[in-house]
Amino acid sequence: MNFLNSVEKDILKTFKENDIPLDEVNLIPSSKKELGDYQINDAMRLAKIMHKSPREIAELLVKCLEETTYFENINIAGPGFINLSFKKELLTSYVEKVISDSTKDVENLEEEKIIIDYGGANIAKTLHVGHLRSANLGEAIKRLARRLGKDVIADVHFGDIGRQSGMIIYELKERYPSLNYFSGKTEEKWDDLPITGEDLEEIYPTASTKAKADDKIMEEVREITAELDKGENKGYVALWDKIRELSIKDIKAIYKQINTDFDLWNGESDAYPYIKETIDIMEKSGYLVESEGAKIVDVVEENDKSPMPPLVVIKSNGATLYATRELATILSRVKQFNPKEIWYLADMRQSLYFTQVFRAAYKTKLVPSNLKLSLYGFGTVNGTDGKPFKTRDGNAATLKGLIKDVKEEILTHMNKKLDNKDLIANQIAIAAIKYADFLPNRTTDYIFEPSKFIDVEGKTGPYILYNTIRMKSILEKATAKNLKYAKYTNVPTNTEKEIILLLMEKNNILHKAYNNKDLSPIADYLYNLTSLFSRFYEENHILTEQDQKKQESWLTLTYLVKITNEELLSILAIDIPEKM
Repeated sequence: MNFLNSVEKDILKTFKENDIPLDEVNLIPSSKKELGDYQINDAMRLAKIMHKSPREIAELLVKCLEETTYFENINIAGPGFINLSFKKELLTSYVEKVISDSTKDVENLEEEKIIIDYGGANIAKTLHVGHLRSANLGEAIKRLARRLGKDVIADVHFGDIGRQSGMIIYELKERYPSLNYFSGKTEEKWDDLPITGEDLEEIYPTASTKAKADDKIMEEVREITAELDKGENKGYVALWDKIRELSIKDIKAIYKQINTDFDLWNGESDAYPYIKETIDIMEKSGYLVESEGAKIVDVVEENDKSPMPPLVVIKSNGATLYATRELATILSRVKQFNPKEIWYLADMRQSLYFTQVFRAAYKTKLVPSNLKLSLYGFGTVNGTDGKPFKTRDGNAATLKGLIKDVKEEILTHMNKKLDNKDLIANQIAIAAIKYADFLPNRTTDYIFEPSKFIDVEGKTGPYILYNTIRMKSILEKATAKNLKYAKYTNVPTNTEKEIILLLMEKNNILHKAYNNKDLSPIADYLYNLTSLFSRFYEENHILTEQDQKKQESWLTLTYLVKITNEELLSILAIDIPEKM
């Protein structure tokens, strides 16, 4: 069990033995360190239950706390706030215990199978800044869940079918009419594509502009899309398969650059084999009904405070929709993996859509009632004008372009003599982008200012990296001098004490981040721990200290902070360069 949690349970046991009616005890980090390390704030709540003043109850609680062996300087502030500080020898003992295996101080959750749907890249479209948050948050939440013992399957869930497919095929037909995909025959060997992944980045917006300006082109796009959807035109199907393969290769390269990976690289089209079964189940339930030629599910609930439109599952012309494929994907996941939960990472502006889909899935008994479907929505990445982030020329910012711009800015500040400068600049750029993305609460829109987020002195990714590299360098120099760091025997100084107390909080921080599916507690924790170490480094000459026991204790503390930073940066999918 985690150290703090075990202390809380011991305190609760003592309280119960003294007839204190509490079901749990929470040690809350104190905001006023001069009063104590932690607070217990239950006296006010107990006053109503025990019919005594908060002060009387606080005094009773203090007597109970004095029976334990953990604390010194137990005091009461105000009407009944209890402040307490751990004994310094206990902090020394804690470091000694955790140094052998710091992972033992993190409590795992019950093992359950969870599918996380994030990424959401669209085939043949350029990944833009909007895809950044989905990738960053999804990847980090996946890693965090695994760290806490969950069995997680990650699915990118490509948008690989729909209107964009018709637009791209139309444009390719216009540019390369002689390709045998357009011959109307079933070929044994299809032509190679005369385009690259970069070409696709230009082809889609060109086709989209044309179609929006010309109704005849848009109608042809619709016809192509319908033929592709039904699988009637073998040439279109083969061409789209080639485009999909080309686009996925390019998308994978971008995801790899931002340290994002998936167990499943599936798309909407992978749900096609499950669509008939999905419709059959929903119709059998009696809730999939006909309305003006279409088939819909009424998803209104009694406590709805705003209008809730029905979910259209089949269009009046018999065609499927995005929602149809979403429901079929859910069914496929249930049948293949039998997960306990399915989590979706998507823009909060899609909340209504996911509410409709989830309600339809439960109402029609497409999924068992004990399967938890959850949307963890996120805010937008905005420019300094408060609107969704765009490039200097006013166009929607691509993910490639954003990384390139941040990397170029970093290169201008780097030591020109540094080896592997390009690789290191890329790692710092990714760290800067990711850390900036994690700092605000998941649901909050935030302003992205590249110059602000690359500063090595502020609350930034580069600041965390720089100091983590410094820790590593100190330990490497210590090893070169045959100095050991396997024991901590110091009576902690104030700064050392703050570091140890913060190390104790890691378990709570990880669980808080997991419970809220929000990485900002980890981002804040990393900054606070790193800042404390920076102060500790300035206060002590670690490598030149003459007292060997004191020096080993300092090196041991440095090592614990380093491995904690490394662990948390890994959860955030941030690589640490060799040098900066």
